[in-house]
Amino acid sequence: MKTMNRRHFLSTLSAAGLAACSKKPADANAPLRFGHFPNITHIQGLVAHALSRQGKGWFEPRLGVPVEWFVYNAGPSATEAIFARSLDVTYIGPSPVLNAYAKSKGTEIRILSGAATGGSALVVRPEAGIQTPADFKGKRIATPQLGNTQDVQLRAWLADNGIKVTATGGEASVLPTQNPDQLALFIKRDIDAVWTVEPWVSRLELEAGGKIFVEDKGTFATILASSVAFVKDRPELAKKLVSAHEELTEWIQKNPLEARKLIQSELKELTTKAPGEALLDRALPRVVLNTEVNRSGLDEMVVAAQKAGFLKDIPSLDALLPQL
Repeated sequence: MKTMNRRHFLSTLSAAGLAACSKKPADANAPLRFGHFPNITHIQGLVAHALSRQGKGWFEPRLGVPVEWFVYNAGPSATEAIFARSLDVTYIGPSPVLNAYAKSKGTEIRILSGAATGGSALVVRPEAGIQTPADFKGKRIATPQLGNTQDVQLRAWLADNGIKVTATGGEASVLPTQNPDQLALFIKRDIDAVWTVEPWVSRLELEAGGKIFVEDKGTFATILASSVAFVKDRPELAKKLVSAHEELTEWIQKNPLEARKLIQSELKELTTKAPGEALLDRALPRVVLNTEVNRSGLDEMVVAAQKAGFLKDIPSLDALLPQL
């Protein structure tokens, strides 16, 4: 199993900085434009954003620059912001990163670190009569956004189980729908199943009686990715960011109660409703923090995206990750 070697990655960043010396230097004091989603799978983003709101920023003192936070519903929106040069770095799922890498022929996006695995599941309505994979034929299934990690996982899973799905229909209907809207549609019985992430998995269980049909415990739910321009133009800041992210991950693991309070406060800011204790008790153990990047896991995601019809051609992943 291959994983990202942090020391080699930092050396790669230094080399990138030397290569960029001939260009106009980036403003060393410019804010870092940082993205994340309002999901428990983005624990590091929630905790760091909450600390920034409190004036106790995690990244700010470690990086020496201001941090501007941006919140997205799902990965494709964040990669569009990277393409538009309006975002430097983001917590994000792997599928949108791979799609952006392929779309830009490897020139626009890089993976800096892992962040979390697990926290993703396919949830069904008990009344929908789904007992086996074949029962998904004719059903309406929601995902957070077209081409996001859970959307790709669902489409690949359906293909593996002999259920044909197209962009406009097929033997089951896949409906890209924002997470808050999924819950309302699920309760109204307008959809039969949802593949999503925490805390929405647990909310579907606790508030709508949903049942987990498939739980994904091993796939990377979240990684830390950046624009190529950020790595090339601000290599020293990128090195500090990787270190600060690893330090934050370790702090969360060692201080779960304090991290939990920060997660609650940030989700309340972003969704107007703080998650209850029962919800956190169920959701948090399903998310495993992990800063390594498993190359074979990314290769598996490429295969899944190809099954789902999203990736026809993709450059070698060597440029996406440092040489190991």
